[in-house]
Amino acid sequence: MAGERARLAATALPDLPDTIGVAGPFVGVHNNALIVAGGANFPVPAGGDLWEVPKVYYADAWVLVRNGESFKWKTGFKLKKPVGYGMCVSTDKGVVCIGGQTGETVYSDVFRLEWDAKKKNLNHTKLPPLPSVCTGGMAALIGEVVYVAGGQSGAGLGTATKNFWRLDLGDNKPKWEKLPSWPGPERAFNQMVAQHNGREMCLYVFGGRRQDANVEGIKGIIAMNDVYEFSPVRHKSGKAEAWRKRKESPKPIMAGTAVAVGQSHVFVVGGADGGGLERIAADAEFVKTHPGFPKRAWAYHTITDTWIDAGPLPANHVTTPAVKWGDDIIIASGEIKPRVRSAKVWRLTPIKNEKPFGAINFTVLVLYLLAMVGVGVWFMRKSKSTDDYFRGGQNIPWWAAACSIYATMLSSLTFVALPALVYATDWLLYVGMLMIPAVAPLAIYGVMPFFRRIDATSAYEYLGKRFNLPVRLLGSGLFTLFHISRMGIVMALTALALSAVTPLTPWQSVLIMGVLCLIYCTMGGVEAVIWTDTIQTVVLLGGAVVCVFYILGGVGGGLGGVLDLANANGKMTLVNLDFSPDSFTTLALWVIILGGIGQNLSSYTSDQAVVQRYMTTKSIDAAARSIWANGIMAVFGSLLFFFIGTGLYAFYHSNPAQLNPTIQNDQVFPMFIATELPVGIAGLIVAGIFAAAQSTVSTSMNSTATTLVTDFLRPFNRCDSEAGYLKAAKVLTFMMGVLGTLAGLVFISPEIRSLMSEYFKVIGMFMGALGGLFLLGILTTRAHARGAFIGLLGGVAVMVWIWRATETSGYIYAFIGISSCLLIGYAASVLLPAEKHDLENLTLHTLKKQEAGDV
Repeated sequence: MAGERARLAATALPDLPDTIGVAGPFVGVHNNALIVAGGANFPVPAGGDLWEVPKVYYADAWVLVRNGESFKWKTGFKLKKPVGYGMCVSTDKGVVCIGGQTGETVYSDVFRLEWDAKKKNLNHTKLPPLPSVCTGGMAALIGEVVYVAGGQSGAGLGTATKNFWRLDLGDNKPKWEKLPSWPGPERAFNQMVAQHNGREMCLYVFGGRRQDANVEGIKGIIAMNDVYEFSPVRHKSGKAEAWRKRKESPKPIMAGTAVAVGQSHVFVVGGADGGGLERIAADAEFVKTHPGFPKRAWAYHTITDTWIDAGPLPANHVTTPAVKWGDDIIIASGEIKPRVRSAKVWRLTPIKNEKPFGAINFTVLVLYLLAMVGVGVWFMRKSKSTDDYFRGGQNIPWWAAACSIYATMLSSLTFVALPALVYATDWLLYVGMLMIPAVAPLAIYGVMPFFRRIDATSAYEYLGKRFNLPVRLLGSGLFTLFHISRMGIVMALTALALSAVTPLTPWQSVLIMGVLCLIYCTMGGVEAVIWTDTIQTVVLLGGAVVCVFYILGGVGGGLGGVLDLANANGKMTLVNLDFSPDSFTTLALWVIILGGIGQNLSSYTSDQAVVQRYMTTKSIDAAARSIWANGIMAVFGSLLFFFIGTGLYAFYHSNPAQLNPTIQNDQVFPMFIATELPVGIAGLIVAGIFAAAQSTVSTSMNSTATTLVTDFLRPFNRCDSEAGYLKAAKVLTFMMGVLGTLAGLVFISPEIRSLMSEYFKVIGMFMGALGGLFLLGILTTRAHARGAFIGLLGGVAVMVWIWRATETSGYIYAFIGISSCLLIGYAASVLLPAEKHDLENLTLHTLKKQEAGDV
């Protein structure tokens, strides 16, 4: 069709050495080589008739090796016997080949083909056989577990089955296990693909064909278009149905081939739609002039449960599996119309659905970022001492401090990752956002007085006074490690998201953010950071409101349409009342509440980046107002971003063709901004995301430099004068920025499906135990230095074990870290002797009444 939009670019690789080609081969990739083995065709002798020769099965195997963009076939390899129409799946150890048939004989054999690149040899490894013979089914892989679905137990379609088995290759003695099959009819020559649905990795079984039990022959073939999703997680828990029916494909798909693309799409790149069955049944001669199977691709989106026409294909090869080779889809040989094979090997590459960012948007982006640097230059002249550089001379208005706390705790993570997470899941995390104001009174009345009483520049000065210098240094060092990781995560998230909508690659974005932060943060200190944070907050919240109107305009029925779609598809779920023994692995209500409390307690008590903000205000009352204001902003700001996530789901459910299948889920909101918003506005909001990440990074740079100067240099009198400490502060700020930028380059990974989820783990890993250390000092008088030191190390050890050995939800990591440090530290303090220590104004039990004029 002229002008039709293609979503796959096709290039031809070298033809299969078998000049006719084969249908039903085993196909897979191992050690960067494409393996094609077995299969069947109809070799026609000179002067012969294709429709009279018998089908021949082969034991030949071919290996296509590559060197860059150079490809060459290696031949001369053999299977143990001729076989075709089996199932296969690529694994790290080789291509697992399952079942199949030779004529009327169907097999249960399972083996693995392994390409030895050094010896140029194709090895065979025997694996446990299937529970029963099977051919014409489909296999898929999740982790190390191989799944097989459908197929026939005999040569005829009347033997189609509902087989559903799995084999865990990670077991020492793997054994096939029978699983409950889908709630639909039996089928053969079906498709099955493993793909993520935004919540978990699932299997999608769809299409195929079966025989009407009451009608023989071609007339009785039923082409199928039903789709079923299988969740291994739901199956394991037993708390919900493992299978659920999904939206049917627009047309039946028989003997087709499908593959996962990106993080949430399934592309069907071959298949018969049954369109010629009635004609063949009525006219046996029609099969000889069959035009070939439709050269049409289809795409299914697992999150929105929608199908689209994915455009034309150069050819339609059926009865051959599609495999991934790097980012490309490979279709090797197969059948292009009844009895006719093709030796062609196609490489399909998904085409990005891009809208040029444009000169206007790019100009807005550059000007905005330069303006943020200008803020740093402006405040550079005001930093005369470390007090100015680290605390802004304690002259920051409470509302600016509130905006800075909001930007520090959430920032671009909220703007980019939170809507993406809600778009893919639901509203379960919103209860956790309500814990921000819930914890505010604890911060105002239970924590902040201690920092104000000792006039702290670094939060860890409290640990030195309450315990001793080694505990202070350990806490400060742990904080520094956390914020280097945090800088990396924030920059990587933003870079990955913006690479979908700007000409910049992720590593270029990270470097630009890092360099600009080094400039304005090193020059301007905390005052520059706070005022840029305030500007970012206004721009991002205003931009979010603009986006809401454009989202509503793209959904039929506006607000009502969004809510109807969201409710109909379970996207507005607020509470998960799961209290079962394994609910700690989920986002159950108790996990959300405890996790939210833990994360925010850690931030308000032990995160220098937050403590530093409420130490920049003139008085304790102003600091309290900044904390309350941040809590209110967090509640309503989160409500806005959660709604945007739901709105994006409704928008792309209504407009599935506008989704780019090549993007990561974290890129969905920036993609919407760049493609759906007017030029100029899009550039401003993208610039705001960029700069918001910078403000978060600059906050981490300044706060880590603050702790290094205050905790590691001043106690040892490493500088001779205030000017020396100010110079050291700027040098350390620069160094922390360099380390954070390097961490950002390391964290750039297309395999991470939700950086928001990874961020929760990082908070818990580093800040949970540290928050417990502060609470240990504030809440108890029995705790002493040795107990605190043991408690902190014990809390970190517990968190490492939780991370490595359990499936605990990352959302509750911080609470576990706090609890473990508190319990271990208190127990150690009770059991170990300690010297007497003056605790006046250092615990809640020894805090004297505040005198007039105290701040």
